[in-house]
Amino acid sequence: MGGKIPRSVLVVIHTTDLEVLLLERVDAPGFWQSVTGSCDSWDEPLAETAKREVLEETGLDCRDYRLTDWRQDNEYEIYERWRHRYPPGVTRNREHVFGLHLPKVLPIRLSPREHSRYEWLPWEMAANRCFSATNREAIFNLPRRVG
Repeated sequence: MGGKIPRSVLVVIHTTDLEVLLLERVDAPGFWQSVTGSCDSWDEPLAETAKREVLEETGLDCRDYRLTDWRQDNEYEIYERWRHRYPPGVTRNREHVFGLHLPKVLPIRLSPREHSRYEWLPWEMAANRCFSATNREAIFNLPRRVG
């Protein structure tokens, strides 16, 4: 099967003070999100996908911080504008949510082919800026996750 695998991760990167990292997509200016990415293979462990995507998109090594599996799955319809990346007929994706807890706001090294800018925002502002409903929901749940 060619194309992206419709199995992905969403990683909400946050500080102890509930500042949340958001990234603006290069291919969709104004679309802000947490770290996301698809599995490279059907048998790739989700935690490994999360670690790989965080390193690729931010330069942060998850081994230096606390990565937590939030044990939350979301299934959603893939936006029409990105369906061409998947095998023909694939219209839905299953996303698994993780949190990455950092002690403080840190500088980020963006992947220039994926993201144009980043911002650290208070959790409510970050949630309201996300274009994805599942990303917004994950951030709105952040205080409960870390509290």
